[in-house]
Amino acid sequence: MFESKHQDEHVLNAEMSADSPNNLEPFWMPFTPNRKFKKNPKLIVAAKDMHYTSIDGRKILDGSAGLWCVNAGHCRPRIVEAVKKQVEEMDYAAAFQFGHPKAFTLASKLTEMLPKDIDNVFYTNSGSEAVDTALKIALAYHNAKGDSKRYRLIGRSRGYHGVGFGGMSVGGMVVNRKQFTNHLPGVDHIQDTHIPDLNAFSRGQPKQGGLERANSLLDLISLHDASTIAAVIVEPVACSTGVLVPPIGYLERLREVCNQNGILLIFDEVICGFGRLGTPFSSDKFNVIPDIITMAKGITNATVPMGAVGTHKKIYEALMNGPEHIIELFHGYTYSGHPLACAAALATLEEYKAENVFERAGNIEKKFEEGCHSLKGTKNVVDIRNIGLVAGIELATREDGLTKRAYDVFDWCFNEGLMVRFTGETICVSPPLIVNEGQIDEIFKTIREAIISIK
Repeated sequence: MFESKHQDEHVLNAEMSADSPNNLEPFWMPFTPNRKFKKNPKLIVAAKDMHYTSIDGRKILDGSAGLWCVNAGHCRPRIVEAVKKQVEEMDYAAAFQFGHPKAFTLASKLTEMLPKDIDNVFYTNSGSEAVDTALKIALAYHNAKGDSKRYRLIGRSRGYHGVGFGGMSVGGMVVNRKQFTNHLPGVDHIQDTHIPDLNAFSRGQPKQGGLERANSLLDLISLHDASTIAAVIVEPVACSTGVLVPPIGYLERLREVCNQNGILLIFDEVICGFGRLGTPFSSDKFNVIPDIITMAKGITNATVPMGAVGTHKKIYEALMNGPEHIIELFHGYTYSGHPLACAAALATLEEYKAENVFERAGNIEKKFEEGCHSLKGTKNVVDIRNIGLVAGIELATREDGLTKRAYDVFDWCFNEGLMVRFTGETICVSPPLIVNEGQIDEIFKTIREAIISIK
C-alpha cells in the first residue's frame, strides 16, 4: 500500500546524481565517533517510503524512522509537493512583527489535535529549542503571576531534552552532561522509571513502581519547598535513553503532585508525539494532560526542521497583560514558523489523516510487540521494553567495554540491510508508522541474527 510504484526509478535517479564526497574530514558529525565512522562510512543517498538507499545501491529498511522522526515514511508526494510549491511562492517571511497565513492555519490545526485547553502554539526549529522555549515560558508564566520565587526546574535522571543548555541541564543522561560543566543553576532531578528487578521484559506499561518513582518528586518538594519550583519536565516515554516506559500510575501521580503544589508539568513529546504510540500524543495514550507540550520530529515528517511548544490557555492569558504595544514574551527565533516548515507540517498532518497513520500504528502495535518479545531468550538479551511502535532491546555488556556489543549489532544490521539505533547497550527500534507486518518480521529477524552472530 505504501511502497511507491516509482521506487526503482527514484532510487536510480538518486544513485546517478549522488556524488561521492572527496573528503570526509571537514564535517564534524554530531553524536558520532567521527574517527571510526570515517574509516568505514555509512553513506545513504536516497529514501522512499520504508527504505533508504546506500551509496553502493543497497536498499536499507528503515527501522529507526530516520531519527525517530519520519513517521509517515520517506518522500511522501503530498509533502514533497507542498514544499516545492511553497518555496516557489515565498521562501521566507519574518515572524517578528509580521506573519504569513500558513503559520496561523497550522497553529489552529495543531491545537485541534492537542489535548483540551492546550490552545496556543509557539514555533521553534527543533526539539532542543522547543524544550528551552518551554522552560522559559514556564518561568515567564510564574513571573507574570507575581511568583518570581518559583525558579527551580526539575528534570529526571536518564531524561533527554535536547542539547541546549536548558535541555542539557534538566536532562539526566550522564554522557550528555559531563563534558559541559556550566549547567543552569536551580535544577534538580527526580528518579527515572527503570526498575529492572521488578519490570524486566514488561509488555507495554510496567505494573510495579509507578507511585514509588513519582513520589520522588515529594522528596524534592520537601528539600526545596514547592514555592521555589516552577516546572517539572519529563518524557512520557524516555526513548533516547533506551525506551523506558512509565509504570502504571506514574504519570497520573506526577500530575496530581504538580496540581497540589502549583507546579507546571511539561511533557516532552518530541519523539512520542504524532502517532508513535498509536495516538496523536502520549497525553491521549495515558490520559494525562500536561500544562505544556514540546513537539518536533514528526510535526513535518522531518522534511523541514521544525519544533513547537503547545501551552495551556492559562499560561498564554497570564502573559497577555500590560500595554498592547509591548512585547509579552521576549523570546523567538529567526526561523520561527518558517513558510517551508509550515507548508511541510500542514501537508504532513493531511498525510497522517488521509492514510490513517496513527490508527494504523495502533492496530499493528500488538504485532510489533510480539516481534520484539520474540527475542526474549536470545543470548545476551537482558531486557525488552516496548509501547506503541517503539522498543528497546537491552544487551549484556561485554568485557571489552560499554556499548561495544550494541555498536557491533548496529553495524551488522546495517551491513545486512537494516537501519536501527543504539544508545548505551540498548538497540532501539522505531520504524516509520507505515511499517507492515512483513517488515516487522524482517526487522526482528535481522536483529536476532545480528545478536546471535556477535560474540
